[in-house]
Amino acid sequence: MTTANQELETKVKNVLDQIRPYLQADGGDVEFIEMTDDKVVNVRLLGMCGNCPHSQMTLKSGIEAAVKRVLPEINAVESIIE
Repeated sequence: MTTANQELETKVKNVLDQIRPYLQADGGDVEFIEMTDDKVVNVRLLGMCGNCPHSQMTLKSGIEAAVKRVLPEINAVESIIE
C-alpha cells in the first residue's frame, strides 16, 4: 500500500470514528474492514445496524455520504456481510 493510500485510509477511519457515536446511540456500530485499490471502502455494520431493515439507507445516505463529503476521492462505501 502506498503512503498516499495509507494516509487516505487513516482519514477514512477518522471519519468513521466521528460517525460512530450516532450509530452507537441507536445500538449499532461500524467497523472498517479495508479500502480497495479503486478507493472503495468496505465496512461491517455491527449491532442493531447489522440486521436493521434500514441498514442500506444508513450505509449510503449516512456513512457513505459523510465519508465522501470529507473525502471526495472515495468512490463508494460498501457493507461486507459474512
